[in-house]
Amino acid sequence: MSSAVEAAPAPLCFKINGSCYRTLHPFGVQLTIYVVCALGMLLTVLGNLLVIISIFHFKILHTPTNLLLLSLALADLLLGLTVLPFSTIRSVESCWYFGDAFCHFHTFLDTVFCLASIFHLCFISIDRHCAICDPLRYTTKFTVKVAGVYIVVGWGVPVLYTSIFLYSKRVEESLGQFLQDMPCVGSCQLLFNKLWGWINFPLFFFPCLIMVGLYVKIFIVATRQAKQINSVNQRAGSMCQSGATRREMKAAKTLGIAVGIYLLCWLPFTVDTMVDSLLDFITPPVVFDVLIWFAYFNSACNPLIYVFSYHWFRKAVKLVLSRQIFYTRTSTVDLYQEE
Repeated sequence: MSSAVEAAPAPLCFKINGSCYRTLHPFGVQLTIYVVCALGMLLTVLGNLLVIISIFHFKILHTPTNLLLLSLALADLLLGLTVLPFSTIRSVESCWYFGDAFCHFHTFLDTVFCLASIFHLCFISIDRHCAICDPLRYTTKFTVKVAGVYIVVGWGVPVLYTSIFLYSKRVEESLGQFLQDMPCVGSCQLLFNKLWGWINFPLFFFPCLIMVGLYVKIFIVATRQAKQINSVNQRAGSMCQSGATRREMKAAKTLGIAVGIYLLCWLPFTVDTMVDSLLDFITPPVVFDVLIWFAYFNSACNPLIYVFSYHWFRKAVKLVLSRQIFYTRTSTVDLYQEE
């Protein structure tokens, strides 16, 4: 009698030829991952929903900058509602159970919302640059109409770009030599081919360079302005500083933190995408999932940044959560007034 024990076959995503292999995790590990992902989705959805409600409800927040913040929060909210639930299942089960058509649509939404986020952060950087470096002409240069144009571009370009590369038959046929088929049935890689990785890298990287350059200039100008104000105050024997100036400085600092966190969350995934396309996609699925979820985490960070940085946002959240917005005329409350 042979003592050899025949190894059990590796589990498959589907019981068909060409199916992907499924990675089995202990129940405790699966449950932990699901709970962590669910908490991340809940934080993303509720946090950005509070931002949207606050800016939409309170009239004093209807400024060009806050309209861009509103649109940014909408992109993050939609990512949490439509993309993250399916990404969670893909990450935990290591299989895609929703078909190729929905895989393309899921990738479309994922790419659009992520590109929309970086475009909006880039436009917000331009807004802060104008406010700090050219304050006298800021109100005439950056109007609600200009913010509306930026919002249209911030959504239109990602939608157009992603639609062309995911759904255009002509592009697929003309660039067929670059395309990499799905390795097996039950896989839904975020990036399908080398060309996609090469183009995505500059789309993320160059706006990041623009933002970093603008914030370096903002920091230099803001530091110089602060020294000039202190010098004038010392000569006049006054330590006062206008509320508008303080708000502009605070907004620039807060949005600088938001850009820094965005770079911290997205650069690892973006660099890996570029390198991976050169090395024939050798990144292990587990590493890929960790990097993409680290990037997704950025969508939950912005509301937390606002809570810790903006007095007006904490005050707005308090009014929303206490449901006072339904019972009193709070839309005209001055959220900038110190208590």
